Amino acid sequence: MENMDSIYTDIIMEASTSKHNKHNLTNPDFTEHGHNPSCGDDITLELKMNGDILEDISFTGTGCAISQASTTIMIDLFKGKTKQEVLKLIDIYLRMIKREKISNEEIDSLEDAAALQNISNMPARVKCAELAWYTMQKILNK
Repeated sequence: MENMDSIYTDIIMEASTSKHNKHNLTNPDFTEHGHNPSCGDDITLELKMNGDILEDISFTGTGCAISQASTTIMIDLFKGKTKQEVLKLIDIYLRMIKREKISNEEIDSLEDAAALQNISNMPARVKCAELAWYTMQKILNK
């Protein structure tokens, strides 16, 4: 069996090159730009709501493998969930990245985003992993 680090690396590498969430939406309800000046990651999230449900989400922009993977994984996790569910997942994810205490159940709720847990060991990359999540939080708190 592969060790967890290599499985997580595979998830991140696959997500970083995936294009399935990378496009513009037609008539999005929300658009929010996110920028990480420390490394140049630059994304724009687009979101379509259906009542309280995040019906469709996409992004455009450029950045390192970690920011691109984090954005793709986040979108896959959030599609079809309610605003409250998403805000809770953002909170769990940001606590995980900041190495705060979270339960195994909370880690499991992040699905593939749990693959980014070890980014917390690389302080220079934390902002890359957080960019999309803070950008989405900004949209939902408007």
